[in-house]
Amino acid sequence: MAKIPTYRRRKVRQVPILIVEDNADQWLIIRSALSQCFPEVEPIWLNNADQTIKYLETHAADPDKLPRLILSDLYLPRREDGLSVLEFVKNHEFYRKPPIIILSSSQDDEDIAKVYSFSVASYIVKPDSYREWLNCFYAFQRYWWGIVKLPLRPQ
Repeated sequence: MAKIPTYRRRKVRQVPILIVEDNADQWLIIRSALSQCFPEVEPIWLNNADQTIKYLETHAADPDKLPRLILSDLYLPRREDGLSVLEFVKNHEFYRKPPIIILSSSQDDEDIAKVYSFSVASYIVKPDSYREWLNCFYAFQRYWWGIVKLPLRPQ
């Protein structure tokens, strides 16, 4: 009896991106939408500013763990917490490499202006429905992986 060949899916190395979100429900939506729209990334979830700073400090020397993008909520749960993450990332030479995208429910002009003062790449208001999340991440994937050229490994 002949052996039937089985096809294995080649495991492609996923690129890490950091998701900083304090709301577990929002994280589940983000993770689901990302896996559907952006399968080439490995989302790493952190839920507060201290955890994020510790993660970045711990993995600074490991190019396989350092994220290529950072998606962060502004309110973690306070605005000051989100701003402390931005300040930490932007004040360290090694951490300035990954673009930071803010995903926030806030549409306040003051919040948006403050965030851009840290030279973030984008400010995205969180979608209201799952369908809008999918549309957002499809566009996100096309832009960050199709149009923009990011180094897969930090230099």
